[in-house]
Amino acid sequence: MKKNIGIWIDTKQAVIIKLSNNTHAVKRIRSKIETRERVEGEGKKYGRFGGQYLTYEKNRQNKKTLQTNQFLKVLLKELGTFDKIVLFGPSKMKRLLEKELKNNIQLSTKLAGTFNSEAITDNQMVAWVKDFFKNK
Repeated sequence: MKKNIGIWIDTKQAVIIKLSNNTHAVKRIRSKIETRERVEGEGKKYGRFGGQYLTYEKNRQNKKTLQTNQFLKVLLKELGTFDKIVLFGPSKMKRLLEKELKNNIQLSTKLAGTFNSEAITDNQMVAWVKDFFKNK
């Protein structure tokens, strides 16, 4: 039997549903993406000497981008041995993972689809993935 995988993903976590030989396994991977954090050394937005305005937005964005890339690399390591992959979830993280899959030569042909989904329970996720691959 084919080994298929479904990933429900948002900014906080990814739930990986592995299907093989009529059985399933669920694995949860937490991301370390900080959406609201204080940058070290951050203070007032204005300088001591008049009109010098400082912003830490670029530092925050760079840190979030780095954390997102690390999270996606961890997920890509999980996908190597599967035949078909389906992505679903509520946030834009599924689109970022889809882009990474399409850029990866070995995994680009394995992507079966990307779909929008709300926050659902683990049992609903397993049922959704089983139903998706039953029709494929």
